Amino acid sequence: MVEHPLEPGAFAPPHTHSREDEFSYVLEGTVGVKLGDEEFLVTKGSYIVKPRGIPHSFWNPGPEPARLLEIIAPAGFEHHFIQLAALVNKNGPPDEEAIGKLASE
Repeated sequence: MVEHPLEPGAFAPPHTHSREDEFSYVLEGTVGVKLGDEEFLVTKGSYIVKPRGIPHSFWNPGPEPARLLEIIAPAGFEHHFIQLAALVNKNGPPDEEAIGKLASE
């Protein structure tokens, strides 16, 4: 389970999970979602199902903060977020090459 705070303009670029399904619940704000070829806006109280194998992205179209609560199944993807945090929480700019390598895994 992951909570994603999304400041106005925040954007998770298109990506596809090969092993995990994501189930998102909008806790606050408005979230834009692209799932395959479909694009839509969802608001507080909405659910989003992002099945494995389907390209998807999400963003905050602003102007208010938004938050998603996600369940990612099966378990194990939480290790990705731990590794990602280590790459972006350093002093200085994030190592884009290392982030790209992590994303490809």
